[in-house]
Amino acid sequence: MVRKLLILFLLLAIPFSFTFSQNDVLKQAKATFKKGDVKELQKMVDKIIVDPSTKNDPDTWYVSGRVQQRKAEQQMEKAYLRKPYDTLTIYNSVLNMTQYFLRCDSLAQLETKPGKINKYRKDMQQSILADKGNLLNGGIYYYNHATEGDTVNLSKARDFFGTYVDATMSDMFALDNLLPRDSVFSQVAYYASLAAVRIGDYPSVLKYAPYAEDDATVGQYAMEFLAQAYKQNGNTTAWIETLKRAIEKHPQDDYFFANLIDYYGSQDKYDEALEFANGMLAKAPGNYYYLFVKGFLYHSMKRYNDALAYYKRSIKANPDYAEAYSNVGLVYCLQAQDFSQEAVTDIKDPRYPVDQAQLKSYYENALPYYEKARQLKPNDRTLWLNGLHRVYYNLSMGDKFNEIDALINNQ
Repeated sequence: MVRKLLILFLLLAIPFSFTFSQNDVLKQAKATFKKGDVKELQKMVDKIIVDPSTKNDPDTWYVSGRVQQRKAEQQMEKAYLRKPYDTLTIYNSVLNMTQYFLRCDSLAQLETKPGKINKYRKDMQQSILADKGNLLNGGIYYYNHATEGDTVNLSKARDFFGTYVDATMSDMFALDNLLPRDSVFSQVAYYASLAAVRIGDYPSVLKYAPYAEDDATVGQYAMEFLAQAYKQNGNTTAWIETLKRAIEKHPQDDYFFANLIDYYGSQDKYDEALEFANGMLAKAPGNYYYLFVKGFLYHSMKRYNDALAYYKRSIKANPDYAEAYSNVGLVYCLQAQDFSQEAVTDIKDPRYPVDQAQLKSYYENALPYYEKARQLKPNDRTLWLNGLHRVYYNLSMGDKFNEIDALINNQ
Protein backbone atom coordinates (compact mmCIF):
# COMPACT_ATOMS: atom_id res chain seq x y z
CA MET A 1 0.00 0.00 0.00
CA VAL A 2 2.83 2.40 0.83
CA ARG A 3 4.44 1.73 -2.57
CA LYS A 4 1.22 2.41 -4.45
CA LEU A 5 0.66 5.69 -2.64
CA LEU A 6 4.21 6.76 -3.41
CA ILE A 7 3.71 6.07 -7.11
CA LEU A 8 0.47 8.04 -7.05
CA PHE A 9 2.22 10.94 -5.33
CA LEU A 10 4.92 10.99 -7.97
CA LEU A 11 2.33 11.03 -10.77
CA LEU A 12 0.47 13.88 -9.13
CA ALA A 13 3.68 15.76 -8.52
CA ILE A 14 4.73 15.82 -12.16
CA PRO A 15 2.18 18.41 -13.34
CA PHE A 16 3.04 20.73 -10.44
CA SER A 17 6.71 20.57 -11.29
CA PHE A 18 5.96 21.13 -14.99
CA THR A 19 3.61 24.01 -14.21
CA PHE A 20 6.26 25.76 -12.23
CA SER A 21 8.83 25.38 -15.00
CA GLN A 22 6.55 26.76 -17.73
CA ASN A 23 5.60 29.79 -15.67
CA ASP A 24 9.31 30.24 -15.18
CA VAL A 25 9.80 30.13 -18.94
CA LEU A 26 7.18 32.83 -19.40
CA LYS A 27 8.90 35.05 -16.83
CA GLN A 28 12.24 34.44 -18.48
CA ALA A 29 10.88 35.24 -21.91
CA LYS A 30 9.41 38.51 -20.64
CA ALA A 31 12.62 39.43 -18.87
CA THR A 32 14.95 38.68 -21.76
CA PHE A 33 12.76 39.86 -24.64
CA LYS A 34 14.56 43.16 -25.26
CA LYS A 35 18.02 41.64 -25.49
CA GLY A 36 17.25 37.99 -26.04
CA ASP A 37 18.14 36.04 -29.18
CA VAL A 38 15.08 35.46 -31.36
CA LYS A 39 15.81 31.77 -31.83
CA GLU A 40 16.03 31.20 -28.09
CA LEU A 41 12.93 33.25 -27.46
CA GLN A 42 11.09 31.23 -30.11
CA LYS A 43 11.95 28.02 -28.27
CA MET A 44 10.50 29.50 -25.10
CA VAL A 45 7.23 30.69 -26.62
CA ASP A 46 6.75 27.40 -28.47
CA LYS A 47 6.41 25.83 -25.03
CA ILE A 48 4.29 28.39 -23.22
CA ILE A 49 1.61 28.79 -25.91
CA VAL A 50 0.62 25.11 -25.58
CA ASP A 51 1.16 24.49 -21.90
CA PRO A 52 -2.10 24.42 -19.86
CA SER A 53 -0.60 26.59 -17.13
CA THR A 54 0.42 29.45 -19.41
CA LYS A 55 -1.69 29.24 -22.59
CA ASN A 56 -4.52 31.27 -21.03
CA ASP A 57 -2.22 34.03 -19.75
CA PRO A 58 -2.42 37.20 -21.89
CA ASP A 59 1.30 37.76 -21.29
CA THR A 60 2.03 34.49 -23.10
CA TRP A 61 0.41 35.70 -26.29
CA TYR A 62 1.70 39.23 -26.01
CA VAL A 63 5.32 38.13 -25.66
CA SER A 64 4.86 35.48 -28.37
CA GLY A 65 3.43 38.11 -30.71
CA ARG A 66 6.36 40.41 -30.03
CA VAL A 67 8.81 37.62 -30.87
CA GLN A 68 7.04 37.11 -34.20
CA GLN A 69 7.16 40.84 -34.84
CA ARG A 70 10.87 40.90 -34.19
CA LYS A 71 11.43 38.03 -36.62
CA ALA A 72 9.67 40.03 -39.33
CA GLU A 73 11.58 43.20 -38.48
CA GLN A 74 14.92 41.43 -38.78
CA GLN A 75 14.09 40.37 -42.33
CA MET A 76 12.86 43.84 -43.22
CA GLU A 77 16.09 45.35 -41.88
CA LYS A 78 18.02 43.04 -44.21
CA ALA A 79 15.86 44.19 -47.11
CA TYR A 80 16.51 47.83 -46.20
CA LEU A 81 20.26 47.16 -46.14
CA ARG A 82 19.97 45.33 -49.45
CA LYS A 83 21.01 42.05 -47.96
CA PRO A 84 19.36 38.70 -48.78
CA TYR A 85 16.10 38.37 -46.86
CA ASP A 86 13.25 35.87 -46.53
CA THR A 87 9.91 37.26 -47.68
CA LEU A 88 7.96 34.24 -46.44
CA THR A 89 9.39 34.72 -42.95
CA ILE A 90 8.02 38.26 -42.98
CA TYR A 91 4.58 37.11 -44.14
CA ASN A 92 4.28 34.19 -41.72
CA SER A 93 5.64 36.14 -38.77
CA VAL A 94 3.06 38.88 -39.36
CA LEU A 95 0.34 36.21 -39.60
CA ASN A 96 1.42 34.64 -36.30
CA MET A 97 1.83 38.03 -34.62
CA THR A 98 -1.68 39.08 -35.58
CA GLN A 99 -3.24 35.82 -34.43
CA TYR A 100 -1.30 35.92 -31.15
CA PHE A 101 -2.28 39.54 -30.47
CA LEU A 102 -5.94 38.79 -31.16
CA ARG A 103 -5.72 35.93 -28.68
CA CYS A 104 -3.98 38.18 -26.12
CA ASP A 105 -6.65 40.85 -26.46
CA SER A 106 -9.56 38.44 -25.98
CA LEU A 107 -7.95 36.90 -22.87
CA ALA A 108 -6.91 40.24 -21.40
CA GLN A 109 -10.35 41.72 -21.89
CA LEU A 110 -11.82 38.93 -19.76
CA GLU A 111 -9.65 40.16 -16.91
CA THR A 112 -10.48 43.84 -17.46
CA LYS A 113 -13.32 45.67 -15.78
CA PRO A 114 -16.44 46.22 -17.94
CA GLY A 115 -16.18 49.42 -19.95
CA LYS A 116 -12.39 49.50 -19.68
CA ILE A 117 -9.76 48.60 -22.28
CA ASN A 118 -6.99 46.17 -21.42
CA LYS A 119 -3.40 47.42 -21.06
CA TYR A 120 -2.09 45.62 -24.16
CA ARG A 121 -4.60 46.82 -26.74
CA LYS A 122 -3.25 50.19 -27.88
CA ASP A 123 0.24 48.82 -28.40
CA MET A 124 -1.00 45.78 -30.33
CA GLN A 125 -3.37 47.85 -32.48
CA GLN A 126 -0.49 49.94 -33.79
CA SER A 127 1.53 46.86 -34.67
CA ILE A 128 -1.32 45.11 -36.47
CA LEU A 129 -2.26 48.19 -38.48
CA ALA A 130 1.36 48.79 -39.47
CA ASP A 131 1.78 45.24 -40.80
CA LYS A 132 -1.75 44.45 -41.98
CA GLY A 133 -0.82 44.81 -45.64
CA ASN A 134 1.47 41.80 -45.36
CA LEU A 135 -1.51 39.61 -44.45
CA LEU A 136 -2.94 40.45 -47.85
CA ASN A 137 0.44 39.99 -49.54
CA GLY A 138 0.95 36.63 -47.86
CA GLY A 139 -2.49 35.43 -48.89
CA ILE A 140 -1.90 36.45 -52.49
CA TYR A 141 1.47 34.71 -52.53
CA TYR A 142 0.16 31.37 -51.27
CA TYR A 143 -2.97 31.49 -53.41
CA ASN A 144 -1.00 32.21 -56.58
CA HIS A 145 1.37 29.34 -55.82
CA ALA A 146 -1.45 26.84 -55.25
CA THR A 147 -2.15 24.19 -57.84
CA GLU A 148 -5.42 22.29 -58.26
CA GLY A 149 -6.00 20.22 -55.14
CA ASP A 150 -3.10 21.90 -53.32
CA THR A 151 -4.57 21.96 -49.83
CA VAL A 152 -1.35 23.19 -48.21
CA ASN A 153 -1.01 26.47 -50.09
CA LEU A 154 -4.76 27.06 -50.24
CA SER A 155 -5.05 26.54 -46.48
CA LYS A 156 -2.29 29.07 -45.93
CA ALA A 157 -4.00 31.54 -48.26
CA ARG A 158 -7.25 31.08 -46.35
CA ASP A 159 -5.45 31.72 -43.07
CA PHE A 160 -3.86 34.96 -44.28
CA PHE A 161 -7.01 36.37 -45.83
CA GLY A 162 -9.16 35.13 -42.96
CA THR A 163 -6.89 36.67 -40.33
CA TYR A 164 -7.08 40.00 -42.18
CA VAL A 165 -10.88 39.82 -41.85
CA ASP A 166 -10.73 38.57 -38.26
CA ALA A 167 -8.50 41.46 -37.22
CA THR A 168 -10.67 44.08 -38.91
CA MET A 169 -13.83 42.74 -37.29
CA SER A 170 -12.29 42.01 -33.88
CA ASP A 171 -13.26 43.71 -30.63
CA MET A 172 -9.78 45.21 -30.66
CA PHE A 173 -10.82 47.60 -33.42
CA ALA A 174 -14.53 47.89 -32.61
CA LEU A 175 -14.20 51.55 -31.61
CA ASP A 176 -11.92 52.48 -34.50
CA ASN A 177 -14.52 52.11 -37.25
CA LEU A 178 -12.00 50.53 -39.62
CA LEU A 179 -14.50 49.07 -42.08
CA PRO A 180 -15.59 52.27 -43.89
CA ARG A 181 -11.93 53.17 -44.42
CA ASP A 182 -10.88 49.76 -45.74
CA SER A 183 -11.50 49.74 -49.49
CA VAL A 184 -10.38 46.13 -49.98
CA PHE A 185 -12.05 44.46 -46.99
CA SER A 186 -14.96 42.84 -48.84
CA GLN A 187 -12.67 41.52 -51.55
CA VAL A 188 -10.27 40.05 -49.00
CA ALA A 189 -13.26 38.32 -47.39
CA TYR A 190 -14.11 36.95 -50.82
CA TYR A 191 -10.54 35.68 -51.26
CA ALA A 192 -10.79 33.92 -47.90
CA SER A 193 -14.02 32.21 -48.94
CA LEU A 194 -12.58 31.39 -52.39
CA ALA A 195 -9.57 29.62 -50.89
CA ALA A 196 -11.85 27.88 -48.39
CA VAL A 197 -14.33 26.60 -50.98
CA ARG A 198 -11.50 25.16 -53.08
CA ILE A 199 -10.48 22.90 -50.20
CA GLY A 200 -14.01 22.11 -49.06
CA ASP A 201 -13.71 24.13 -45.85
CA TYR A 202 -17.36 25.11 -45.69
CA PRO A 203 -17.32 26.45 -42.10
CA SER A 204 -14.81 29.08 -43.24
CA VAL A 205 -16.97 29.86 -46.26
CA LEU A 206 -19.93 30.47 -43.94
CA LYS A 207 -17.72 32.69 -41.79
CA TYR A 208 -16.15 34.90 -44.46
CA ALA A 209 -18.43 34.93 -47.54
CA PRO A 210 -21.18 37.06 -45.90
CA TYR A 211 -18.73 39.96 -45.59
CA ALA A 212 -18.41 40.03 -49.39
CA GLU A 213 -22.11 39.75 -50.32
CA ASP A 214 -22.54 43.38 -51.28
CA ASP A 215 -19.28 43.87 -53.15
CA ALA A 216 -20.02 45.21 -56.62
CA THR A 217 -17.29 43.09 -58.24
CA VAL A 218 -17.24 39.77 -56.40
CA GLY A 219 -20.43 39.76 -54.32
CA GLN A 220 -22.27 37.36 -56.61
CA TYR A 221 -19.46 34.81 -56.42
CA ALA A 222 -19.26 35.08 -52.64
CA MET A 223 -22.97 34.34 -52.48
CA GLU A 224 -22.52 31.34 -54.77
CA PHE A 225 -19.96 29.97 -52.31
CA LEU A 226 -22.32 30.71 -49.42
CA ALA A 227 -25.18 28.89 -51.12
CA GLN A 228 -22.90 25.92 -51.86
CA ALA A 229 -21.82 25.78 -48.23
CA TYR A 230 -25.38 25.73 -46.89
CA LYS A 231 -26.37 23.08 -49.41
CA GLN A 232 -23.32 20.99 -48.56
CA ASN A 233 -24.22 21.20 -44.88
CA GLY A 234 -27.79 20.09 -45.60
CA ASN A 235 -29.27 23.39 -44.43
CA THR A 236 -32.00 23.65 -47.07
CA THR A 237 -33.75 26.60 -45.42
CA ALA A 238 -30.60 28.74 -45.35
CA TRP A 239 -29.72 27.61 -48.89
CA ILE A 240 -33.08 28.74 -50.28
CA GLU A 241 -32.98 32.02 -48.38
CA THR A 242 -29.48 32.69 -49.72
CA LEU A 243 -30.63 32.02 -53.29
CA LYS A 244 -33.57 34.40 -52.87
CA ARG A 245 -31.42 37.12 -51.34
CA ALA A 246 -28.82 36.68 -54.08
CA ILE A 247 -31.40 37.02 -56.87
CA GLU A 248 -32.36 40.42 -55.48
CA LYS A 249 -28.77 41.55 -54.94
CA HIS A 250 -27.21 40.07 -58.06
CA PRO A 251 -29.97 39.45 -60.62
CA GLN A 252 -27.46 39.21 -63.47
CA ASP A 253 -26.14 35.86 -62.18
CA ASP A 254 -28.24 32.96 -63.47
CA TYR A 255 -26.77 30.54 -60.91
CA PHE A 256 -29.18 31.56 -58.15
CA PHE A 257 -32.24 31.68 -60.34
CA ALA A 258 -31.52 28.31 -61.93
CA ASN A 259 -30.96 26.61 -58.58
CA LEU A 260 -34.07 28.13 -57.04
CA ILE A 261 -36.27 27.08 -59.95
CA ASP A 262 -34.77 23.59 -59.93
CA TYR A 263 -35.58 23.31 -56.24
CA TYR A 264 -39.17 24.52 -56.58
CA GLY A 265 -39.69 22.26 -59.59
CA SER A 266 -38.28 19.19 -57.86
CA GLN A 267 -40.48 19.88 -54.83
CA ASP A 268 -43.53 20.89 -56.87
CA LYS A 269 -43.68 24.19 -54.99
CA TYR A 270 -44.65 26.54 -57.79
CA ASP A 271 -47.16 28.42 -55.65
CA GLU A 272 -44.36 29.29 -53.26
CA ALA A 273 -42.14 30.26 -56.18
CA LEU A 274 -44.81 32.57 -57.60
CA GLU A 275 -45.29 34.16 -54.21
CA PHE A 276 -41.57 34.94 -54.18
CA ALA A 277 -41.70 36.36 -57.72
CA ASN A 278 -44.71 38.51 -56.85
CA GLY A 279 -42.86 39.82 -53.83
CA MET A 280 -39.94 40.88 -56.03
CA LEU A 281 -42.26 42.57 -58.51
CA ALA A 282 -44.07 44.39 -55.73
CA LYS A 283 -40.75 46.05 -54.86
CA ALA A 284 -39.83 46.78 -58.48
CA PRO A 285 -42.79 46.37 -60.89
CA GLY A 286 -40.80 47.37 -63.94
CA ASN A 287 -37.72 45.23 -63.30
CA TYR A 288 -37.11 43.25 -66.50
CA TYR A 289 -35.39 40.38 -64.71
CA TYR A 290 -38.16 39.92 -62.14
CA LEU A 291 -40.68 39.89 -64.99
CA PHE A 292 -38.55 37.28 -66.73
CA VAL A 293 -38.43 35.16 -63.54
CA LYS A 294 -42.21 35.13 -63.28
CA GLY A 295 -42.46 34.28 -66.97
CA PHE A 296 -40.07 31.38 -66.50
CA LEU A 297 -42.11 30.05 -63.60
CA TYR A 298 -45.24 30.03 -65.75
CA HIS A 299 -43.15 28.48 -68.51
CA SER A 300 -42.08 25.66 -66.14
CA MET A 301 -45.71 25.15 -65.12
CA LYS A 302 -46.67 24.91 -68.83
CA ARG A 303 -48.90 27.93 -68.50
CA TYR A 304 -47.61 29.11 -71.84
CA ASN A 305 -49.87 32.10 -72.47
CA ASP A 306 -49.01 33.55 -69.06
CA ALA A 307 -45.33 32.88 -69.72
CA LEU A 308 -45.50 34.72 -73.05
CA ALA A 309 -47.17 37.69 -71.41
CA TYR A 310 -44.41 38.11 -68.82
CA TYR A 311 -41.56 37.41 -71.23
CA LYS A 312 -42.91 40.12 -73.52
CA ARG A 313 -43.25 42.51 -70.60
CA SER A 314 -39.63 41.76 -69.78
CA ILE A 315 -38.65 42.62 -73.36
CA LYS A 316 -40.61 45.85 -73.18
CA ALA A 317 -38.73 46.77 -70.01
CA ASN A 318 -35.37 45.82 -71.57
CA PRO A 319 -35.44 45.57 -75.39
CA ASP A 320 -31.88 44.20 -75.42
CA TYR A 321 -32.57 41.20 -73.17
CA ALA A 322 -31.71 38.33 -75.53
CA GLU A 323 -32.72 35.58 -73.09
CA ALA A 324 -36.32 36.79 -73.04
CA TYR A 325 -36.51 36.82 -76.85
CA SER A 326 -35.11 33.28 -76.94
CA ASN A 327 -37.64 32.04 -74.41
CA VAL A 328 -40.56 33.59 -76.29
CA GLY A 329 -39.43 31.67 -79.37
CA LEU A 330 -39.12 28.49 -77.30
CA VAL A 331 -42.61 28.82 -75.83
CA TYR A 332 -44.14 29.26 -79.29
CA CYS A 333 -42.30 26.12 -80.42
CA LEU A 334 -43.57 24.22 -77.38
CA GLN A 335 -47.09 25.34 -78.20
CA ALA A 336 -46.58 24.07 -81.75
CA GLN A 337 -45.35 20.75 -80.39
CA ASP A 338 -48.37 20.36 -78.11
CA PHE A 339 -50.77 21.37 -80.88
CA SER A 340 -49.24 18.88 -83.32
CA GLN A 341 -50.25 16.07 -80.97
CA GLU A 342 -53.93 16.87 -81.47
CA ALA A 343 -53.91 18.32 -84.99
CA VAL A 344 -55.63 16.44 -87.80
CA THR A 345 -53.11 14.45 -89.88
CA ASP A 346 -55.47 13.15 -92.57
CA ILE A 347 -55.05 15.46 -95.55
CA LYS A 348 -58.55 14.55 -96.75
CA ASP A 349 -60.10 15.84 -93.54
CA PRO A 350 -61.54 19.37 -94.07
CA ARG A 351 -59.96 20.44 -90.76
CA TYR A 352 -56.46 19.56 -92.01
CA PRO A 353 -55.63 22.88 -93.72
CA VAL A 354 -57.00 24.81 -90.75
CA ASP A 355 -54.84 22.89 -88.30
CA GLN A 356 -51.76 23.20 -90.52
CA ALA A 357 -52.28 26.94 -90.71
CA GLN A 358 -52.54 27.10 -86.94
CA LEU A 359 -49.41 24.99 -86.54
CA LYS A 360 -47.51 27.17 -88.97
CA SER A 361 -48.57 30.31 -87.11
CA TYR A 362 -46.73 29.17 -83.98
CA TYR A 363 -43.46 28.92 -85.90
CA GLU A 364 -44.13 32.23 -87.64
CA ASN A 365 -44.59 33.82 -84.22
CA ALA A 366 -41.35 32.24 -82.94
CA LEU A 367 -39.28 33.34 -85.94
CA PRO A 368 -38.68 37.06 -85.20
CA TYR A 369 -37.89 36.38 -81.55
CA TYR A 370 -35.22 33.80 -82.29
CA GLU A 371 -33.74 36.04 -84.97
CA LYS A 372 -33.65 38.96 -82.53
CA ALA A 373 -31.89 36.79 -79.94
CA ARG A 374 -29.30 35.94 -82.58
CA GLN A 375 -28.86 39.59 -83.49
CA LEU A 376 -28.35 40.58 -79.84
CA LYS A 377 -26.04 37.70 -78.91
CA PRO A 378 -24.57 36.15 -82.06
CA ASN A 379 -21.89 34.33 -80.08
CA ASP A 380 -24.30 32.67 -77.65
CA ARG A 381 -25.67 30.00 -79.93
CA THR A 382 -27.57 28.26 -77.13
CA LEU A 383 -30.13 31.07 -77.37
CA TRP A 384 -31.02 30.66 -81.04
CA LEU A 385 -29.24 27.91 -82.99
CA ASN A 386 -31.53 24.92 -82.39
CA GLY A 387 -34.59 27.14 -82.28
CA LEU A 388 -33.94 28.68 -85.67
CA HIS A 389 -33.07 25.27 -87.10
CA ARG A 390 -36.51 24.02 -86.10
CA VAL A 391 -38.37 27.13 -87.22
CA TYR A 392 -36.68 27.37 -90.62
CA TYR A 393 -37.38 23.69 -91.23
CA ASN A 394 -41.06 23.93 -90.37
CA LEU A 395 -41.49 27.10 -92.43
CA SER A 396 -39.65 25.55 -95.39
CA MET A 397 -37.10 28.39 -95.45
CA GLY A 398 -34.52 26.45 -97.45
CA ASP A 399 -31.56 28.81 -97.73
CA LYS A 400 -31.74 29.91 -94.10
CA PHE A 401 -32.28 26.34 -92.94
CA ASN A 402 -29.17 25.21 -94.85
CA GLU A 403 -27.07 27.94 -93.23
CA ILE A 404 -28.18 26.96 -89.72
CA ASP A 405 -27.84 23.26 -90.51
CA ALA A 406 -24.24 23.86 -91.56
CA LEU A 407 -23.54 25.66 -88.29
CA ILE A 408 -24.92 22.72 -86.31
CA ASN A 409 -22.93 20.17 -88.30
CA ASN A 410 -19.70 22.14 -87.89
CA GLN A 411 -19.96 22.55 -84.10
